[in-house]
Amino acid sequence: MNASEESKEKVLFFLDALNNEDYEAAKECLIPDFKFKGPLGKTQGAEEYLKQMRKIKFKYSIVKIFAHDDEVSVIYDIEMGCKDEITTCGLYLFKNGKIRSLKVFYDPRPVLQNAK
Repeated sequence: MNASEESKEKVLFFLDALNNEDYEAAKECLIPDFKFKGPLGKTQGAEEYLKQMRKIKFKYSIVKIFAHDDEVSVIYDIEMGCKDEITTCGLYLFKNGKIRSLKVFYDPRPVLQNAK
């Protein structure tokens, strides 16, 4: 298996772990100083990120996944507690076979409207 395939498989495993609320398995995919950045905030550290994920319990439905070496992009629909799923793009970067960062891109307006 080449680096692109390994990275892709790791992201698929990570998302499956989150969907199944298996946060210990998800943690194994992340480096300790994992970084997350999205339209509504950012976190530093795998523990902090997973603490947030335990609270919000998003569910991911993959539309398309692309991999190149140690970078994986995923287009997915995410259940975020809104009326409809939110189509999102996530960019996963790797270091030594683990996810070092995730940057997500989506329109946050439905999430903000739901919070009112």
